[in-house]
Amino acid sequence: MIRILSNPSQIVTVNTNRKNYKRGSELSYLDVLTDHSVVIENGLIQDIIPNTAIQKINRKEIINLKGKIILPGLIDSHTHAAFAGSRSGEFRLRLRGVNYEQLAKKGGGISTTVNAVRASSFHDLLNLAKPRVDYFISQGITTLEIKSGYGLDFDNEMKLLKVISNLDKIYPIDIIPTFLGAHIFPKEFRNNHTGYIDLIINRLLPYVSENKLALFCDGFCESTAFSAEEINVIFKTAKKNGLKIKLHTEQFNNIGGIDVALNNNAVSVDHLEVIKNSDIQKLKYHDTVCTLLPGVSFFLNHKYAPARALIDSDAIVALATDFNPGSSNISNLHFIMSLAALKMNMNIEETISSVTINAAKALCMNESIGSIEIGKKADFAVFNTEEYSDIVYNIGNNLNYMTIKNGEIIYKQAS
Repeated sequence: MIRILSNPSQIVTVNTNRKNYKRGSELSYLDVLTDHSVVIENGLIQDIIPNTAIQKINRKEIINLKGKIILPGLIDSHTHAAFAGSRSGEFRLRLRGVNYEQLAKKGGGISTTVNAVRASSFHDLLNLAKPRVDYFISQGITTLEIKSGYGLDFDNEMKLLKVISNLDKIYPIDIIPTFLGAHIFPKEFRNNHTGYIDLIINRLLPYVSENKLALFCDGFCESTAFSAEEINVIFKTAKKNGLKIKLHTEQFNNIGGIDVALNNNAVSVDHLEVIKNSDIQKLKYHDTVCTLLPGVSFFLNHKYAPARALIDSDAIVALATDFNPGSSNISNLHFIMSLAALKMNMNIEETISSVTINAAKALCMNESIGSIEIGKKADFAVFNTEEYSDIVYNIGNNLNYMTIKNGEIIYKQAS
């Protein structure tokens, strides 16, 4: 049966005219429709029609969305939502002046979470992750990326990736797995970097690929993690094993990550808080998505990525939560949009493009999701407001009324 989302105050289409991403000034164009409805059939967007044409359609179910607005389903393209343990003790230390890099050098930071994950069972991790996914869905998120990277040995990295795979089977949204074995060097390989890289390239990556446990290979190119040369070796093997490339880079230091990412045709470069102006100019010539993570800057009281310079230089910009227990204990994507507007000088339209179509491109899914265009998946976030600016204006509040995935209602706000 045909389903019609009828009579919303606004349909924020994020129309791309089939380009399927937005670069530079294009992020400000949302193509907002009024007096229209969305026609869904077989889980896809069949048409967008004037309200006056609804009566001409036979055998239909009408969902009246008067006083609401429709956006494409939101996408969080960078999270670490599969983890155990708390880093609240380190948060206390940071409030006393100990910075994130100092904690990492003393064996804290990511290593703290690695210890907690290694001490947790598969079922422990799965049950910890479930309410986090539920909360994402309640915000209108229909596609969610989750990384491994808190296991850092064969058994525990595989345990995390299998947790992510099971979450994808349990939930109706798309949950996209990313292998992040190159997060930091685990304690047992702290003085044997070559040994750990050999484990990644000779055992972990082939197993991940053979068992289809991840779509992407990510890494952390940073002075407290992996050098550009080490990342390059890992990425070349990842590509040979059929994985696409992402990279955490330019968060605290510039050590060559941008060039390694671009030379390996990375789908996205994530963080970019300290990116150099010369590297910003390189990104205008590539289709690599710049995924910015203002929650990290807020949580660590750190410099914000230069979103305005990137957009004005014609880059492709996305936003994500980077939800994790240490550097961004924030899972509210709407709050991230507000931060981007207030702290990175992005306009409201740019923030919406950055969590829809450009976030879809950061996951190589932009041909099927991320905008309300005929033929794409019927993924929607329906907000309880008549004006899309309210999503960013109501800081930290969840205005999402209904989440629709493949044409089916998977969440509805309690009356």
